[in-house]
Amino acid sequence: MIPIVSIVGWSNSGKTTLIEKLIAELTIRGYRIATIKHNRHGFEIDHEGKDSWRHKQAGAVTTVVASPRKVAVIEDVESDYGIEELASRYIRDADIVLAEGFKENPFPKIEVYRTELKRERLTGQEDNLIALAVDSTISCPEGVLCFDRNDVSGIADRVGELFLSGRN
Repeated sequence: MIPIVSIVGWSNSGKTTLIEKLIAELTIRGYRIATIKHNRHGFEIDHEGKDSWRHKQAGAVTTVVASPRKVAVIEDVESDYGIEELASRYIRDADIVLAEGFKENPFPKIEVYRTELKRERLTGQEDNLIALAVDSTISCPEGVLCFDRNDVSGIADRVGELFLSGRN
């Protein structure tokens, strides 16, 4: 199974920015990265009038849009899939999956924490927390590494040592 690491934090904490930088850093190191982004509000990639939209309107439960360089799957689902089900259904040929937007899940987590948001942390060690990416010096729980959230190299080293040994 492909290892999954979940990047969690409050809205506007910097999750997307950290994932973006981790993707670039791990890619430079020779790893193939997949991502899963959860959006609890829903989203649309299938626009009215387009052929794929017309296929769905006609009753297709799954539509695959393919080009020489990209493939997209538009599929009706009965429930909100979890990270593991999404990864097993759709992700192939990756060394690791970085997930964003799933606050409650069993996978190892890196929490992005910004003191200026003035909120409590989301996770503790009982939540499979492997690292904190923070903007200031805070008290780190025993056994959890704290990184400056701009120390992408250090965070990538931690991810590499825990999940990527021998994968590239």
